[in-house]
Amino acid sequence: MAKIPIIAISNRKGGTGKTTVSVNLAAEFAAIGRRVLLIDLDSQGHCALGLGLKAQADDFNVHRLFVDPHATLSAAFRPTTTENLWLAMADPRFDHGGGERDDQRLRKAILNEGLAERFDVIVIDTPPSLDALLINGLMAANRVLVPYVPHYLSYEGVRQLVRVLFKIMTHDNRSLKILGFLPTMAADHIRQHRAVSSEMSHQFGAHRVLPNIRNDIRLAEAFATGQPIRYYAPKSRGAADFEQLARCLAEGLSKQESPGAKVP
Repeated sequence: MAKIPIIAISNRKGGTGKTTVSVNLAAEFAAIGRRVLLIDLDSQGHCALGLGLKAQADDFNVHRLFVDPHATLSAAFRPTTTENLWLAMADPRFDHGGGERDDQRLRKAILNEGLAERFDVIVIDTPPSLDALLINGLMAANRVLVPYVPHYLSYEGVRQLVRVLFKIMTHDNRSLKILGFLPTMAADHIRQHRAVSSEMSHQFGAHRVLPNIRNDIRLAEAFATGQPIRYYAPKSRGAADFEQLARCLAEGLSKQESPGAKVP
């Protein structure tokens, strides 16, 4: 399978900022010179909104892979206004119960279409539902990033996802590693946020809990204008947090992929 980072953004609970993370992290990787493909597996199709793209009824989209054995992933690529960033768009009309069940469909498309030679990073926005689309995202990825809001319902979503990850990482996709747990919409002055983050550190290891993406209304405003936060409000705390996150992850991934490096 490809040696480039293929990062699934996942949480079993909705409303954790998963798509906000996917769009802005992809844009930050592109800004530091990486050729980035963002794959929107979530049929809500919100990645396109965050990048100012509008789907047309006859557009090819990533979900055709799961209903048409002759479809290609490359046909779904759309350039964005962000340099170095392409989007494989979702189909908001996709029936999650339809199509053939093939947990390797996305993985095979990435491999067979030579996407490791065309891109430096692939980011996959996965749906929160436990279905073939989520499993396809996790089977195609070699890293998983788990955003969570520091409250107990989101924490329970992380616990549910980790149970799925454990099965996949130990049996089906042993190249998959946890990149980290990312607190989103975080506010350190809120007692519950501090308590949940402390529990996350205790449960999964402090080294796996990444620096906060702080609560910032500018992130929601940026989505409404169809721009990543670095272009909508470059001096905001949201922009600063995502820039720090991308550089931190890029540095860590480079060390892990260097010759002789051990991946934890």
